[in-house]
Amino acid sequence: MASTADFKTGLCLEMNNDIFTIVDFQHVKPGKGGAFVRTKLKSLTSGKVLDKTYTAGEKVTTARVEKRPHQFIYQDDLGYNFMDTENFEQISIQEKLIERPKLLKEGQTVDILVHAETETPISVELPPFVELMITYTEPGIKGDTATNASKPATLETGAIVMVPLFVEQDIMIKVDTRDGSYSERVK
Repeated sequence: MASTADFKTGLCLEMNNDIFTIVDFQHVKPGKGGAFVRTKLKSLTSGKVLDKTYTAGEKVTTARVEKRPHQFIYQDDLGYNFMDTENFEQISIQEKLIERPKLLKEGQTVDILVHAETETPISVELPPFVELMITYTEPGIKGDTATNASKPATLETGAIVMVPLFVEQDIMIKVDTRDGSYSERVK
């Protein structure tokens, strides 16, 4: 149990048979009436975001969630298979629990959020940036760099990312996993 005074970004709460994490919160003390806390909560199972207001001092049920490092091994009919880097146990996770599964590369290390009491995986967090090879893209047209135009590029994992016209095939690029966008070329 925790109170609204213990709120911080990333705190996990149990509510309506679901686990939510606090994305944003704000303590409000109006001139008239009691203080309250406005929160923006994100469901760790469905990804839905909702706004909820708590009165100051209200008690909430916290959820114990642990981040465990795992290495992505392969994908099959059952889902995505990961290996725990500490005890080498393998688990299979469904695609819906992974934010951007097309950016997963074999051998890549990710953090899996696990509910500590039930030992069930909640979600898979990719690192903020991944480095991937471009396997196919149309060649850029010489002299067409005055505009901020972009073109589609297919990556080694099968994902398609919009890249600037000067980026060519067989080049390593850095991709932002939060929104799936091109960040920069890797030197």
